Amino acid sequence: MADADKPDAAVPRTNFIDGFLRSPFSGIAPWIVMAIMSGPGRLGQAAAAALALTLIVMWAGSRRGIKVHSLEVFGAVVFAGFVALGIFGSPALVNWLELWAGEITNGLLAAYALATLAIRKPFTIAYARDTVDPEHWDSPLFIRVNYTLSAVWAGAFVINTAVGTFGDAVLHDGDNFWTGWIIQLAITLIAVAITEFYPDYARAKYLAASGESAEVPPSFGKLLDWLPGFVIGIGIAGWVSGALAAAVGIALIVVGILAGVLMRKLFPEEKEETT
Repeated sequence: MADADKPDAAVPRTNFIDGFLRSPFSGIAPWIVMAIMSGPGRLGQAAAAALALTLIVMWAGSRRGIKVHSLEVFGAVVFAGFVALGIFGSPALVNWLELWAGEITNGLLAAYALATLAIRKPFTIAYARDTVDPEHWDSPLFIRVNYTLSAVWAGAFVINTAVGTFGDAVLHDGDNFWTGWIIQLAITLIAVAITEFYPDYARAKYLAASGESAEVPPSFGKLLDWLPGFVIGIGIAGWVSGALAAAVGIALIVVGILAGVLMRKLFPEEKEETT
């Protein structure tokens, strides 16, 4: 069983595109596009972009011998439905969808992720099986990691649904800088960071506990690699868009730069490994 969790159990990834297509991000990315792009006057464009990205992922994957995953099929159906409603729906319906499309998208994705957990087929397993040899699919560690990652993403989708709903229903501002963009993007980046961090961490802990390896688990500091750049991005976006006062935007940029310097000093090994 331990062999299932060693690096040589994985199917080699030849390049970035193959790695992307074999990861859950390829199925989740179109939903993120839909949730972020949707808003007043942008329903058709958001749905068309998400549908196009989904079809590209499915086509590119099939060209590389990667099977189509249920998340991609589900996404294609949902996005095609949004496109159709945008074209044939009444003006009142389109206006309503433009306000709530982001929350509907996040809610549907949350329901999908939770359903896969409920039926004991966490959606990330389908992608993990693209990179792990079949004889390792029943490894308890392999299964536990995918339950954890699927639960993390389900939680992220639920939180983003709630945040977007708060912006629309309470603040009455579907394009609110914080609820419509920054908080949801931060939650998504946290889920991405956990997805990249947890499999290596869980494997190292398991092998150490079984006495098969003295490999040191990655530091939790790796979970924060994205934060300095994100803070800088908030400062720039808020300053340029006028959502933040110039002084606040500049302050965030400075804080982000200083945080990056501090993290390089606190977690030098993690920084070296990612370069």
